[in-house]
Amino acid sequence: MQASLMEGIDWTRPWYTSVSTASGKIVPHHDWRAALNSQSAVLSLTNHRGLPLSFVDQTMLPEGTAYEAFISATGDVPTRNNLHDFFNALVWLSFPRIKRQLNALQAAQIAITGVGKWRGPARDAATIFDENAALLVVNDSEQGRALVETLRNHHWNNAFIAQRSTFGPHAQVWLFGHALMEKLVTPYKAITAHTLVTMASDEFFPMDHDARRKWIDLHVANKLATRGLNTHDLTPLPVLGVPGWWPAQDGEFYDDATVFRPKNRLRK
Repeated sequence: MQASLMEGIDWTRPWYTSVSTASGKIVPHHDWRAALNSQSAVLSLTNHRGLPLSFVDQTMLPEGTAYEAFISATGDVPTRNNLHDFFNALVWLSFPRIKRQLNALQAAQIAITGVGKWRGPARDAATIFDENAALLVVNDSEQGRALVETLRNHHWNNAFIAQRSTFGPHAQVWLFGHALMEKLVTPYKAITAHTLVTMASDEFFPMDHDARRKWIDLHVANKLATRGLNTHDLTPLPVLGVPGWWPAQDGEFYDDATVFRPKNRLRK
């Protein structure tokens, strides 16, 4: 990857915490694809068929072959020389179980329906999740459930101001979508994630960073394996509204209805 592409990334931003361990091992290397494959081997990463995972040049993807079907069949992830695919690779290193499960879901759907303009609800949800998801881990308590209900009802001031102290010790946002991470290289207020909620016990929050990341990877992957994924499972979250993720988060900030939109009561 050209150095100029990497220069715009501020790795100290809180939204990159979810891939901080992986980025710390890859970014210092000039040959970033070799570093990715070395780290994949160290972690013994595989696809859902048990094939070793490797990051290959985009030219390795045969014409007419679906990207997800190729990963499923070979374990090779076509990776272009751009930030979009670089962040995708970091997510593979950070949340390999979730990525495997998404690939298995998408490959199974492609096998059934083929590759066409219409992806179907399962592939559509998996694609949206893969590209733009955030993972909201919330304490499984009355306080945590109240926060989730507030967010789902788009009561933004209540969630982000009145319940601000809940974030950190009782609720954490971990980014997953690689397109979402790419957009946040140059952040703007309207960036919104599709968010999946996962409830956790009190033991989750005191764990160290990598232990929490691995817990999320395991539990979310198991949820996807047992329940599948539907777009109705996802709730919008303007990411710069997460407490501490942007300066001047006052009432006026959250009153911006072009970003922090009221819930459309006509939608079910």
